[in-house]
Amino acid sequence: MQPGAAAAMEPALGPQEKYHLITRNLQEVLGEDKLMGILKERELKIYWGTATTGKPHVAYFVPMSKIADFLKAGCEVTILFADLHAYLDNMKAPWELLELRTRYYENVIKAMLESIGVPLEKLKFVRGTDYQLSKEYTLDVYRLSSVVTQHDAKKAGAEVVKQVEHPLLSGLLYPGLQALDEEYLKVDAQFGGVDQRKIFTFAEKYLPSLGYAKRVHLMNPMVPGLTGSKMSSSEEDSKIDLLDRKEDVKKKLKKAFCEPGNVENNGVLSFIKHVLFPLKSEFVVLREEKWGGNKTYTAYEALEKDFADQVVHPGDLKNSVEVALNKLLDPIREKFNSPELKKLTNAAYPNAAKAKPAEKGTKNSEPENVDPSRLDIRVGKVISVEKHPDADSLYVEKIDVGEPEPRTVVSGLVQFVPREQLQDRLVVLLCNLKPQKMRGVESQGMVLCASSVGEPRQVEPLDPPAGCCAGERVYVEGYEDGEPDAELKPKKKVFEKLQADFRVSEDCVAQWKQKNFLTKLGSISCKSLKGGSIS
Repeated sequence: MQPGAAAAMEPALGPQEKYHLITRNLQEVLGEDKLMGILKERELKIYWGTATTGKPHVAYFVPMSKIADFLKAGCEVTILFADLHAYLDNMKAPWELLELRTRYYENVIKAMLESIGVPLEKLKFVRGTDYQLSKEYTLDVYRLSSVVTQHDAKKAGAEVVKQVEHPLLSGLLYPGLQALDEEYLKVDAQFGGVDQRKIFTFAEKYLPSLGYAKRVHLMNPMVPGLTGSKMSSSEEDSKIDLLDRKEDVKKKLKKAFCEPGNVENNGVLSFIKHVLFPLKSEFVVLREEKWGGNKTYTAYEALEKDFADQVVHPGDLKNSVEVALNKLLDPIREKFNSPELKKLTNAAYPNAAKAKPAEKGTKNSEPENVDPSRLDIRVGKVISVEKHPDADSLYVEKIDVGEPEPRTVVSGLVQFVPREQLQDRLVVLLCNLKPQKMRGVESQGMVLCASSVGEPRQVEPLDPPAGCCAGERVYVEGYEDGEPDAELKPKKKVFEKLQADFRVSEDCVAQWKQKNFLTKLGSISCKSLKGGSIS
C-alpha cells in the first residue's frame, strides 16, 4: 500500500455528520436550514470573536472545544481579537493598553488551543483594527447608524456591553460593529455565547438593510461560575484564571458551590459537562478504594445522575476536576513562565500586578500598590437588625453576602436610619477588613454609607442597583480585574488611603477619584447626599 493510501481510504464526513459536529453541545442555532444548505455544497466559513478586556479564564475552554469541533467538520475558522470593541465597551481596555492586551490574548488563546491539541496552522487570526479603521468599514458604520434606532442599539448590547446609568455613545456603536464584522470577515456564520443572542438578531435585522446577507448564528450555553452565577473576569471568586497556581486552583475549587445532590447552577458539574467531556469524551472520578475506587464515566448524564443520587461526593468531584484542570493549565503556565510573557502580562494588566510586600530588613523596596481592586466590596442583603445589647447607638445586623452563613456586622446607624428601613434592604459591604469586636460583638464587615459634609450630620447607606443579588462584587470602574486582598492589614492603612478619595458625585453616584463604583447592573448610589463623603 502506498504511503497515505490509508488516509485516502478514510471516508469523508457527510453533511449530516458535519452538522452534528458543528452543533453538538450548543444551546441554540439561528439559521439551521441555511447551515445545512451550505454544508451540502461546500465547507462552512465561521468566526469567533473575543473582546480583549479582562484576562481570559477557564470558561474560555468552552469555545475552544467547539473550535476543535468546527475544524473536525472541515470548517474554515477565523478567530477575531476584537481590540476596538474592547475600547468601545465603556473603555474596559484603555487605549494605551489596547495593543498589550491584544498581544496577551493572542498568546493565551493560542496556548489554550495548543493545550487541547488544536492545530494552529488551520486557523486564521485577525485583529479588529486591521480592517475596522478602513475607509470602507467606517463608511458602513455611518450607513448603519443612519438606520439603527437608539433603542435597538441599546437593547442589542444589553447582555454584553457594560450597562451604566448614562451610557456612552461608544457602547451603542458596539453591536453595529459586531454585525459588520460578519460581512468584512467574509463568513457564513458567527459563533458565540448565548449572551450574544440580541446582537446576533440585531445583525440579522440590519445587515440586509445595507445589502449584505443574513448569517447563521451558533450559540454556546453560558457556563456557571464557581459561585453559581456566570463565570466572569470581574468576579474573582467566580472564575479560575488560566495562570492561577495549583494552590489557587485548589483553594477556589474548595470554595466552589457544589451542594450534595444539587445539579442546578453547579459550576463544577457544568465545567465537566461543557469542557472536560467534549475534550476527552470521558471523565474519571478519583476516590479512595473504601469509597468504591476510581470510576470512569463515558456519558455526562450518568455522572450527573450519580451526583444527584449522592453516589458521587462533592469532595471527590472537586478533587477530580482539579487534577483534570491542572493537566490543561500546565502547558499554559509553562509557556507564560518565560520572562517575555511575564513582562507582557504585567504590562497589559498593571492593576492586577500587585507589588510584593518588602522582606523584613530590606531597604529601598518599591512602594506598595494601593488601588481599589484590593477592597473586597460586595452587595449584601440585611436579614435581621437588632439593637446592640450593650450600646444604644449601634445596630447588630445579619447580612447575606453570598456565603454559606450570613455575616454579623455592627453599624453605628441607630440615630440615622430607622431599623425598619434597614430590614431586608440591599447594602454595600466591605468584607475584607480584619474582624474586630465592638462592645463585645465581633463585626465581620463595614456597611458603606454616604455622609453629609455640613451639620447636622446626615448618613445614608449606599444603594446597589435594583436587581442585584447578595454576594455580587462591587468594583471601581477600570479596576475590575484585580484580586482583592484576603484580609486588609490594619497597619498598612489600605482602606484609609483609598477612602480619602471616596466621594458622592453631583448625580449621587459613589466614586473613587471620579471613577464610579459599579456592579454588573450599573452604578452604586445614594438617595440625596450630593458631594458627600463615604465611610
